[in-house]
Amino acid sequence: MTTIRQEDFIASIADAFQYISYYHPLDYVTALGEAYEKEQNPAAKDAIAQILTNSRMSAEGKRPICQDTGIATVFLKVGMHVKWDATLSVTEMINEGVRRAYNHPDNKLRASVLADPAGKRNNTKDNTPAVIHYEIVDGDHLEVICAAKGGGSEAKSKMAMLNPSDSIVDWILKTIPTMGAGWCPPGILGVGIGGTPEKAMLLAKESLMAPVDIHELIARGPKTRAEELRLELFEKVNALGIGAQGLGGLTTVVDVKVLDYPTHAANLPVAIIPNCAATRHVHFHLDGSGPAELPTPKLEDWPQVTWKANLETSKRVNLDTLTKEEVASWKPGQTLLLNGKMLTGRDAAHKRIADMLAKGEKLPVDFTNRAIYYVGPVDPIRDEVVGPAGPTTATRMDKFTETMLAQTGLITMIGKSERGPTAIESIKKHGSAYLMAVGGAAYLVAKAIRAAKVVGFEDLGMEAIYEFEVQDMPVTVAVDSKGESVHETGPKIWQAKIGKIPVAVA
Repeated sequence: MTTIRQEDFIASIADAFQYISYYHPLDYVTALGEAYEKEQNPAAKDAIAQILTNSRMSAEGKRPICQDTGIATVFLKVGMHVKWDATLSVTEMINEGVRRAYNHPDNKLRASVLADPAGKRNNTKDNTPAVIHYEIVDGDHLEVICAAKGGGSEAKSKMAMLNPSDSIVDWILKTIPTMGAGWCPPGILGVGIGGTPEKAMLLAKESLMAPVDIHELIARGPKTRAEELRLELFEKVNALGIGAQGLGGLTTVVDVKVLDYPTHAANLPVAIIPNCAATRHVHFHLDGSGPAELPTPKLEDWPQVTWKANLETSKRVNLDTLTKEEVASWKPGQTLLLNGKMLTGRDAAHKRIADMLAKGEKLPVDFTNRAIYYVGPVDPIRDEVVGPAGPTTATRMDKFTETMLAQTGLITMIGKSERGPTAIESIKKHGSAYLMAVGGAAYLVAKAIRAAKVVGFEDLGMEAIYEFEVQDMPVTVAVDSKGESVHETGPKIWQAKIGKIPVAVA
């Protein structure tokens, strides 16, 4: 009979969450390298280059791939004959492992988990509790999958109760374009079919834990209806032309996973959950011989792709002397290199600013002719001025955009993915612009930040208002002063170029 010792299990969980914070699964990295080689849209190719460069930098520096270090998710298959040498429950041991991982002094991870989600939403400070899925199976060992799932991709999860005669493929193809780019493609699409509503969602999530192997499936051909769906969806989702970061291009997903389960005769539950460019999971077994030994990837296994600022194709911008006239001169899809000082702010800061303005209170900082970056950085370690600091999903700030542009003097914003119609209308009305930074390139972006200090709302922690001083921070003009959005035009152009799906479908 196998005996799993408490400290071995806790240490394995802690090591796993540290490991996946800075190591991409190599199968995903390889697939992304293949996507880079075939990509024809320069904007999408540049975005993939940033993600690949960031991945290798994170592996070298052992710092998070993404500033959103995720909600800890654990899948456990516990052998029926396993015995525990422990004083804590299995759930308590997992949470202790998560606690150690997220507060590791050499690589502190961002704690994003909030207790009382419908009330005070207080940060638990250590990213506990984890979300744990248990299954009791035959055998005498423990099988563990640890995953760190970012909030941006989780927010794009979809579920529907279709009629048994409805087309799963049609529903997915209509739904994917409504998800925008906040899930940071290119990624992996998980599909769960059958069971009950909650079972379909769990199947979709669990499917994302499997290796990227779509090309092997293409080579050997499908053996089941689920595999047939994988191939059909892989081709048709990519034919939508959404592309890297939603900019339009040939690769939106590097794989599609499908798991199914028997269901009621009257039902057809279908769920989709995307995995983003910060795909993070690791699989290990414990047999009582000690803690898990996780393999160290070799840096030579990464594609030889290195992003560098291109002064021939990108325009340098001095944020310290920025004017509305200069902002108005920017063109959709133009790449810029930002230099100088910018402010930061996310959901909590925007809410507080709006409340203060409504009360006629003075703000802690002056936004006149300034840029604001939607970001919640990881805490710095050693000589860092800031930890990984990639952009957060911009649409969450859409409802505050009119207030910020009309009442604070703000003239440009930086974030991840697209803006919604309300924000675009405000941008057009005020002659502002929205700039997109690449989601999934947080460590690369952090290297462009030369200084950082909190200048407002310090009590909000990572959601405080910072002032960053940046040097050649890469961004793309996603919405210009006339309201043209590359997230609307780019996918349509590339869907038409690919030519497999009528543009009207999207």
